[in-house]
Amino acid sequence: MKSEQTPFEGGPMDGRVLPVLVGPTGHPPKTYRIPVPDAAGGPPTVHVYHREPRGHSRRLGLPQGWKYRYDPEGKAADGRLKWPWSKPDTGPDATPGRKPDDTDG
Repeated sequence: MKSEQTPFEGGPMDGRVLPVLVGPTGHPPKTYRIPVPDAAGGPPTVHVYHREPRGHSRRLGLPQGWKYRYDPEGKAADGRLKWPWSKPDTGPDATPGRKPDDTDG
């Protein structure tokens, strides 16, 4: 497996450079999770990092490597593909849409 030296910014891994495995496209994963075990034996704390381009080329604007930036809220991507024709997520506070011909009966 091929790996790439990737820097981390922010959080407990600030300033460290780790070898991260790259996929078949040559890109590291979009989200990198680091579980830290609890000293008291409780559930582990998970630190979440998101991939960002390290820089861009002048002519074509292509990414010149990657870096990971710390996400203090720990919101990870849901892992689903985002297609243009996909419906938006409906959360518990979202109101369902109604058709014009719906009536309260």
